[in-house]
Amino acid sequence: MLSFLRRLIPNRHPIRLAWHHGKALAAAIWYGFPARNLTIIGITGTDGKTTTVGMLAHIFEYSGIRAGALSTAFFRIGNAIHWNATQKTSPSPFAIQRFLRECVKEHCTHAVLECSSHGLVQGRLNFTWPTVAAITNVTPEHLDYHGSLEQYVKDKGLLFMILKKSGTKILNKDDDFFEEYARIPSSKIRTYSLSDPIVQTIELQIPGNFNIENALCAIQCAKALGLPSKQSIEALKKFTGIPGRMEWIDEGQTFSVFIDFTVTPAAYEKTLHTARSMLGSGKRLLVLTGSCGDRMREKRPVIGKICAELADTVVVTNEDPYTEDPEQIINEVWQGIEKNMKPNLIAKKIPDRRDAISFLLTQAKPGDIVLLCGKGSDTTMWMKEGQVPWNEREIVREILRK
Repeated sequence: MLSFLRRLIPNRHPIRLAWHHGKALAAAIWYGFPARNLTIIGITGTDGKTTTVGMLAHIFEYSGIRAGALSTAFFRIGNAIHWNATQKTSPSPFAIQRFLRECVKEHCTHAVLECSSHGLVQGRLNFTWPTVAAITNVTPEHLDYHGSLEQYVKDKGLLFMILKKSGTKILNKDDDFFEEYARIPSSKIRTYSLSDPIVQTIELQIPGNFNIENALCAIQCAKALGLPSKQSIEALKKFTGIPGRMEWIDEGQTFSVFIDFTVTPAAYEKTLHTARSMLGSGKRLLVLTGSCGDRMREKRPVIGKICAELADTVVVTNEDPYTEDPEQIINEVWQGIEKNMKPNLIAKKIPDRRDAISFLLTQAKPGDIVLLCGKGSDTTMWMKEGQVPWNEREIVREILRK
């Protein structure tokens, strides 16, 4: 009956949204409004949220602050980390409120929450009352749910609507929608930009200007809570990254392998450019790509086009097809590759993801970079029949050892 009603009532129908918001209230009541006893930091954006959450949690740990962190990749309370098997950025309000209550029970004073646009629209983050709310960047994504880029931008801004009256919002001055978010009323505002002088003092163990942006966001969040920038910068020197986010896999091979949760066209642009900048003369970039099912089909050929332009070898494969035909998804990504083929580009369609990874790893030569996009630290793959086990990080290590 419930699944029938879901099909019958549109995602954004007032009745459906009232149901979601009612669940959020029920969850907060059931768990005793735990956010009242915590300093909450909410982080949203299209790309970079998970890494920024991890960076801020690391800064807190370095500074002696006991904190929790909830993200697409992991749940963390103090030093205890568990993988997020749901693969949802903002899980159900009951999961969020239960997590916050556990943070209180474990004597945390702060909690960092990764906030999805879906979760904000559906009120899953209600009754968390962030003291600090930050946005990393906004580029087109999830338009199948939001309907338009304009609505997506507006929905991301809902995070600032639940900010405490005395709270601080953190904005990226380099983002196209900075001015729009700056107009949303808030008690205090802090900004960051890649043109800030502080950038010259940031040293990270993970590559990419996009990670410098993530670091700037985390530093400003910490500063809004009274932590000096110098202290945050020192902390981030020891930050080794987040599993599945530009994660280097080393099994003694003569080429580099990175696993990254690259899913948006903007992320593909940044990640592939970063990988190319790391290559030595005459070395190649080999890329595994695909696209998620049941959402935003229009981005698939765009992803294919980016890979065709920036990779030397590209393989299109299966990636969380959900209820869609995996072959159809692969073909739609392939359209972008086919229309932008370079003379020396090696491009293949290999539907089985393990076979696709094996192909790329056997093709790699000393000094090359193999970049595996899409799955990151996921421990399952969403198929028509539901979630099936899939741990790309372990699978790659297993293949390399052979």
